[in-house]
Amino acid sequence: MMLCAAMAVGTITAPVPVANADTYSDLLNTRAQKQASAQREAELKAQLAGVSSALADKIIELDTLTNVTIPAAQEAVNKANQAAAVAQAEADAMASRLEAAKKDKATLEEEIKKTGKDYDDAHAAVAQMARESMHGSDASDVMSVVTGSTSTKDFVNAMQTRDAIARTESNAASEAAVSLNTSMNRGERLAAIEQTIAELKVKADETAAAAETAAANAQSERDALDKLREEGEAKRAELEAQQEQITDASAKQAAQTVLLDSQIDSLNRKYAAEQAAAAAKPTVGPQGTTRPAGSTSTNTNTNTNSGGSSNSSSGNGGNSGSSSSGSSSGSSGSSSSGTSGGQGTSNGDSGNAYAGGQCTWYAYNRRKEMGIGTPSYLGNGADWANTAPSYGLRVDNIPQVGAALSFYQGQDGADGTYGHVAVVEAVNADGTILISEMNVQGLYVVSYRTLTNNGQYRFVH
Repeated sequence: MMLCAAMAVGTITAPVPVANADTYSDLLNTRAQKQASAQREAELKAQLAGVSSALADKIIELDTLTNVTIPAAQEAVNKANQAAAVAQAEADAMASRLEAAKKDKATLEEEIKKTGKDYDDAHAAVAQMARESMHGSDASDVMSVVTGSTSTKDFVNAMQTRDAIARTESNAASEAAVSLNTSMNRGERLAAIEQTIAELKVKADETAAAAETAAANAQSERDALDKLREEGEAKRAELEAQQEQITDASAKQAAQTVLLDSQIDSLNRKYAAEQAAAAAKPTVGPQGTTRPAGSTSTNTNTNTNSGGSSNSSSGNGGNSGSSSSGSSSGSSGSSSSGTSGGQGTSNGDSGNAYAGGQCTWYAYNRRKEMGIGTPSYLGNGADWANTAPSYGLRVDNIPQVGAALSFYQGQDGADGTYGHVAVVEAVNADGTILISEMNVQGLYVVSYRTLTNNGQYRFVH
């Protein structure tokens, strides 16, 4: 143990640079992405055949920006963030090694004050073992090594050889002995430690500079992504003002899909902070309540409910689109009344009382964005269709834009205990419906999918 304590500083190993060369699989992936992008653009152009070329070009530009350019920029951000994290970890590790070496130097200097620079720890260790009582085979083995050694250096080497046979990996002493031989006296080891500190200082400065550069690069990538998303929001706003010019049903559906893609991506940017804060929360639990805490009435303003996932199953067939964090608009206590086709009600609407990040929380917010009021205590997703009539809301099997689709427990992948709720974004000519929803892919994550409606769904208007 005394010998190991003397071996405080190990061999310096510089961080190995990470290679960033493109692999053959990267090339294949890039080629496949380009082919998929070209095919997507061709299909979209076919759907927009009856639209003016100027408007069709704008729609295609927004689609490419949302589904090709921004995802590529997001991937660049992810890689830059990872590189920055690795560089910072290396810098922290090197700084820790430098601090450890400085502490070793201080400790050795204190020992030198007591015993002088010529004190030999290895000789002292041999003398100590010779003074101790020798019993057992292990002790005999050690003594045979001691008595068979002609010098301290021979003793250390013999001990390392013996230990190497008995263990599968080297300990700190054998590693340190490579650079700081225990035959050195304390003065010699002090000089070696000082040299080690100088070398570590150089490495620490290099890794700290690399970490700073990586962090700056990551920030640059994030800024570039934000600019792309701002461009997408501007293009979407321009198209929303012009979509009334589209009369063909197929073209209108294609344009709505492109706009919804862009909207979901903008939500990702807007609510990234909320998504990050909720990342550590559980993803299974209640979504809402039909009774505020401490009250027997369904029309009060307080609620202490919290919970997890609305739809922890992600096995939803036909799911498409990107994901994002959910909208937090409409979470204040002000009420909203419906203005879309007799939908919604201000009755029981005292603000968003649903569990944050849940499907119910999102459905309340999304309907409010559409100008549709929703009571604050409709319960979990499966409860909405049952509770809504008590507030005067119409519930039927007829889809309508803005209606809340209340899934039964387990229906189409909905949670087996709490059910699920989504919002109808479009009713297509072929009878399918486009819905937006939250927490199918995670808390605060918005996605959408197309469902075939055969009268099996319950819609809350």
